[in-house]
Amino acid sequence: MRTPFPETGMSQDAVIDALSAMKSGDVDWKRGRTPLYVFDAGEDAYEMGRRAFFAYFKENALGKSRAFPSVAKMEADIIDMGLGLLHGGDDAQGFMTTGGTESIVQAVQSCRDRARVSRGGDFRGNIVAAISVHPAFDKAARLMDLEIRRAPVAPDYRADPAGIEALMDADTMMIVGSAPCFPYGVIDPIEELGALAERKGVWLHVDACVGGYVAPFAAMIGRAIPAFDFSVPGVCSMSADLHKYGFCPKPASTVYYRDSGCSAHHAFDFDNWPSGRFYTTTICGTRPAGAVAAAWAMFHHMGLQGYRQIATDLMGFIDDYRAGVEAIPGLKVLGDPHVSVVAFGSEDADLDLFRVAELMTDNGWLPGLLKEPKAIHRLMSLVHRPVLDEYLSDLRTAVDAVRGGSAPEARLQATY
Repeated sequence: MRTPFPETGMSQDAVIDALSAMKSGDVDWKRGRTPLYVFDAGEDAYEMGRRAFFAYFKENALGKSRAFPSVAKMEADIIDMGLGLLHGGDDAQGFMTTGGTESIVQAVQSCRDRARVSRGGDFRGNIVAAISVHPAFDKAARLMDLEIRRAPVAPDYRADPAGIEALMDADTMMIVGSAPCFPYGVIDPIEELGALAERKGVWLHVDACVGGYVAPFAAMIGRAIPAFDFSVPGVCSMSADLHKYGFCPKPASTVYYRDSGCSAHHAFDFDNWPSGRFYTTTICGTRPAGAVAAAWAMFHHMGLQGYRQIATDLMGFIDDYRAGVEAIPGLKVLGDPHVSVVAFGSEDADLDLFRVAELMTDNGWLPGLLKEPKAIHRLMSLVHRPVLDEYLSDLRTAVDAVRGGSAPEARLQATY
């Protein structure tokens, strides 16, 4: 039976009570139970983002050029600050989007359309990337009838430039590196990929949706962060999510281009209809101006000092998390993660980590899983810090139970 449309309306209090009742069955992200989806930097940051978002709750960012110049000004400021973090030059360009997938789709479209100028309007090229690259590239390829080729990663779980080069051909228009990749949390060798892109004359996109607004601050506090941004020759575009480690309310992301030549095909510009020119810099038309205001507010409220402090707290906590995981016999962190993604597998062939994850659900933990290799995965923010000891204790108990043979075979499967 379909849910019927209500005959009469409910009071505000009744509606809110109904929402609260439904929400009671959700995973408790405030107690660090989710391995992704929510990024939190504390009550102060939450309140700043909330207040700014609701200050522009009704405004539409589609109208920034005509009705809401304040939104256009805030978006331009955000792009300027982001390009400053990511070493964009004087001719670098950028745009806000509604999320990492939109940022990636638009970068792929820009690359394809630039390629069509020289290769013909019916050119359908291919994209080559590591197996660890985000599925948004496959979505972009399907939308644009492109081919995507995925190469195995190196033993350190980073993209293998030689493996990527082996899959390239005359129709390759783009290669991709991640900073970091979602599955393993490692930053790909962007300098090597940049050199490859320049030698082959192709576009290099760096997917920094996870790391774009945390890796620069981690580098500022002395962490060993490989070069990954426009400081690397050959990088043509980047994606970076504000609603991850910018700690801005969703939906908010950015896509950046090295220069105006790369960004020339980004926008949608159309006037063959009765209402005249229709110009947008996003795939979405209407989008919340509140997300723009909140991102602007967060940058100004936190400043470099605030984001550096978050990086200090976050990376210190993750060091403790990694040490705690590896103190449990049989568990091993995959590779050497550079920022906030940590996945761990088992050195014990008889230890079924998916069954460990199932037992963790008994204590309210939503498991993040990898299938290649079999591992437990977490994309962490400061919301996970207060429950570190609790998580590690439950993890050790679950590992002991599975190793003791008291647990049945796992039924879980890896899913994003």
